[in-house]
Amino acid sequence: MRVVAIVQARMGSSRLPGKVLRDLCGASMLARGIERLRNASTLAHIVIATTTRPEDDAIVEEGRRLGAQVFRGSAEDVLARYAGAARASSAEVIVRITSDCPLIDPRVVDQVVGALSTEIDYASNTQVRTFPRGLDCEVFFRDTLERMDRMATSAPAREHVTAFIREQPPLFRTSQLVADIDHSDLRWTVDTEEDFALVETLYDRFHLARAAMDYRELAMRVRNDPALLEVNAHIEQKDWRN
Repeated sequence: MRVVAIVQARMGSSRLPGKVLRDLCGASMLARGIERLRNASTLAHIVIATTTRPEDDAIVEEGRRLGAQVFRGSAEDVLARYAGAARASSAEVIVRITSDCPLIDPRVVDQVVGALSTEIDYASNTQVRTFPRGLDCEVFFRDTLERMDRMATSAPAREHVTAFIREQPPLFRTSQLVADIDHSDLRWTVDTEEDFALVETLYDRFHLARAAMDYRELAMRVRNDPALLEVNAHIEQKDWRN
């Protein structure tokens, strides 16, 4: 089946505007995520799903520079944007990735894709958290996405793409990838200045722009330096229901 990663990206982040195009060791944060995804063996294609707002013209330009397909849709209805991107790219299986995760591990992506089967509608490593936040990956069939797009009506479900599965769990068969070691306390996503400072330090100190490091090795190195653990430990993740 045609497995397509759809990477949602916009300039209008509430806590850190323009973060996806910030320079991260010589390339944009968006570019860093895309180059890592291109090392995932299960992906046939990558689409950047952005909005129709003028401020996101810069993301379209960056996507074209990266040689990625770009789809533009609603700024508020991200679920509809995903459905449109899936149709435009002829996706049969969708891998949902956000552009604020420049440490996404392609091997983890492949593992989550492998957790999807004909008996499963949705697989992820997010509902039972054992991976660092920032390695988030959700995988679902096109039919699952179309069902969500038809049925979801709440504001959180339209904004957060897969929230309808959490709202109506009896309607979906799900599978969760659980890591051998729980690193869910580590925060490698970028929502704030502190988050970006940590990611930038990790890229610089461990030369991650040259070659990606297995997340388990990176986690071990971070844990060996208490100062790294403290950079963004106080940042709280926003609740998807609000």
